[in-house]
Amino acid sequence: MIRIPASLQRCIMLLPVVIALWTTAAEAGDLIAGFSRDEALRLGERMYREGILPSGEPMQAVVEGDIPVEGTMFTCVSCHLRSGLGSNEGTVFTPPTNGAALYKPLPRGQGVIGAPKEQLPKEYSGGDIRPAYTDTSLAMALLAGVDPEGRKLNDIMPRYMLSERDMEIMVFYLKNLSAEFSPGVTDTTLRFATVITDEVPQKDREAMLAPLTAYFRDRTSQSRHQEKRAKHGGPFLEEMYSSYRKIALSTWELKGAPETWQSQLEAYYKKEPVFALAGGITTLGWDPIHRFCEQQKIPCIFPITDYPVITETDWYTLYFSKGLYQEGEAVARYLRSLADLPADVPVIQVFRNTREGMVLSRAFRETRRKLGLPLPEDRALSPGETATTEFWSKLADTYPAAILVVWLSPKDLDTIAALAKSPHKPKMVFMAASLLDTALSAVPERIRPFTYIAYPYRLPRDKHRSRLVIENWLRIKKIPVTNFAIQSRMYFVGWMISEALMMMQSDFYRDYFLDVIDMANDQTYSIAVYPRVSFGPGQRYAAKGCYIVQLTSGPTPELIQKSDWVIH
Repeated sequence: MIRIPASLQRCIMLLPVVIALWTTAAEAGDLIAGFSRDEALRLGERMYREGILPSGEPMQAVVEGDIPVEGTMFTCVSCHLRSGLGSNEGTVFTPPTNGAALYKPLPRGQGVIGAPKEQLPKEYSGGDIRPAYTDTSLAMALLAGVDPEGRKLNDIMPRYMLSERDMEIMVFYLKNLSAEFSPGVTDTTLRFATVITDEVPQKDREAMLAPLTAYFRDRTSQSRHQEKRAKHGGPFLEEMYSSYRKIALSTWELKGAPETWQSQLEAYYKKEPVFALAGGITTLGWDPIHRFCEQQKIPCIFPITDYPVITETDWYTLYFSKGLYQEGEAVARYLRSLADLPADVPVIQVFRNTREGMVLSRAFRETRRKLGLPLPEDRALSPGETATTEFWSKLADTYPAAILVVWLSPKDLDTIAALAKSPHKPKMVFMAASLLDTALSAVPERIRPFTYIAYPYRLPRDKHRSRLVIENWLRIKKIPVTNFAIQSRMYFVGWMISEALMMMQSDFYRDYFLDVIDMANDQTYSIAVYPRVSFGPGQRYAAKGCYIVQLTSGPTPELIQKSDWVIH
């Protein structure tokens, strides 16, 4: 026998009174539980996503009949997703909880909307699975775990103990969750934009735009045939027709200093709202664009930048990787994994006060702090300072047998071979592949035996298969290979948009767009630059690792793999 806590029983008994009060309040004005509509939505969103009541206390609930839990442990978003469109995980199906789905009957079969009954297959013509929810029946589902016909919902769904005010806010939020299509969606078109900043070289700009434009052109061309088929389809014709949209791509070029980008973005968006940003490129930081997308709740998928925003809480921008930060982080984690490394070995960072040097050194330092390791000593080169032979010799003598982390470009490595001559040469030297770029041979042969490089790309020996697929696609589209690293990333962006739109069907909500991408399978061959990209709820960086490699001798050194891809 299921035991219902007394507090939950009281909530259920008071429900008719609560609903009557809601109706009276709604007739009296626009206040929801005493709050403005915007504030009620904000509070409801916090309850849904974080399990926190308007009072700031955790929501209280019961699962599996009589197990008390806090809402922070069983948030709505963890199963029903931010969009409220639900999910599938293994054999567990979580139904939609958004207003558009709850407040209408649930038909048998998927997507049977508007088809004449005589056209329905026999298995779909036996009536609805459930009638539409009302405010009262939705409150009963939250309180007692029953659907509009009184049937018991899965025991794993929490039964929430909510007060009159909190229940009113929660029901109001669910009614408005994914209730209307997002901006940038019309009856015929989904509008996207891509962002380019004006300092990007023309060759790189074209390398980013050409594959992306080709994808949008092909997708729109195909949609005309799909629309014709849908109009003459069978019982699912209306649902099929409503799913098809042309996709349009605009180019938003940002000019001048990054401080001015916000206002430029706002002007573009005011003139033509878009559903999402796709790709994009800058040699500077993505911060202003990232902030704009957070403010406007616009998805931004896979821009090309070495300087993404590093955050554990933001949602709307999905990056290929952490950029340069990832290499600094990887070196710190690799050092942590070395069991035979003495705990008291000195660790020294050498970097120049450039954007690249500051990002790498910050990543290394922050990761050491998170891992509970001693912080490194920093040796920052000023803009006019040269790393001479004497500089390296003195560094080795001052810190004998140290770990030396060198975040410098090839032009600063002319004299670093002096380390090999020192009787106190470093135990290990670490560098970043992104700073070396294609100039791996700039690492002197004398120090290669004790030099290690953070390498955030697919290893050269593994590139052939994935590269061949993308090069063939570029050739078919008559796009010359000018910068394969950029072009292959944009090929992946187009592929990912196709996958997401197919899964979304006609649910054109921005949060659902990102929910669907978060549920995507890991990819190894559809992306040539990285050995693997992986996804998961709230994960904003798809390529999550680096290799640690060494170099062979000779003028064209090969890579020697010293670690796996993901470094924990």
